[in-house]
Amino acid sequence: MLVFKRLTAVAVAIFALLSAVAVAQAAEAGHPSNWQLGLQESVTPVMDKIVEFHTWLVWTITAIAGFVLLLLIIIVVRFNARANPTPTRTTHNTWLEVAWTALPVIILVAIAIPSFRLLFLQLNTPAADITVKATGKQWFWTYTYPDNGQIEFDSVMVRDNTKLKPDQPRLLGVDNELVVPVNKTVRVLTTGAEVIHAFAVPSFGIKIDAIPGRINETWFKATREGIYYGQCSELCGKDHAFMPIAVRVVSEQAFNTWLEDAKKKWARDDRTPTNVATAEPSATR
Repeated sequence: MLVFKRLTAVAVAIFALLSAVAVAQAAEAGHPSNWQLGLQESVTPVMDKIVEFHTWLVWTITAIAGFVLLLLIIIVVRFNARANPTPTRTTHNTWLEVAWTALPVIILVAIAIPSFRLLFLQLNTPAADITVKATGKQWFWTYTYPDNGQIEFDSVMVRDNTKLKPDQPRLLGVDNELVVPVNKTVRVLTTGAEVIHAFAVPSFGIKIDAIPGRINETWFKATREGIYYGQCSELCGKDHAFMPIAVRVVSEQAFNTWLEDAKKKWARDDRTPTNVATAEPSATR
């Protein structure tokens, strides 16, 4: 029993240490960090619920694993050949069979209820303050603001590391970021130009396929300003790994200022397409 208590204390200490490391790493919001253990820091209501559900599942799984381990230890100690030379001839136990049938059902229901609530939250798009369209191409993104003067521009990964801005991480920095206002509901429409892509931003808790000939829809509401990164999450060809997503969340005033400049720079009628589909990968990857 003393050994079991010591093992429990060691396990608790290790878990506390890992939790502290995860919290420290979460300070780097918006993109993954080296040796990261936990999820990226949440900045949307949906991601808040995902984190809560994830935490609930971890504790549930830990409790189940601990209970099974305890049963195994009891069986090994009490029912080994030395401690129990005359084995029992019990063939079944009605209450035990009811328990190991009912208990898993209760656990699954307890998991299913918050899971369904989370799915409904993700899939039921509220009234949007702004709509953006993300078109996945090989291998970059084209963003359109259909409700704001038909602005359209390409967002391509910065391949030359010497041209990265100080706040841009390697392999995630792009030349033109998707810009949205803080504390506003943003509806995202996704489609693909040639093959299936997937639009995913972990800090927002969104991931949705971009399929040619089809429009999919998701949403987010960022509650904190900053730059948040994601990547194409559907294998789409040789440069799939070099197709990042960068979303800059700014104040409403800053967004309106950016919008006016963007209308002059990227109005669809005056837009000159960027020929990046044939660009050769840089050796600085």
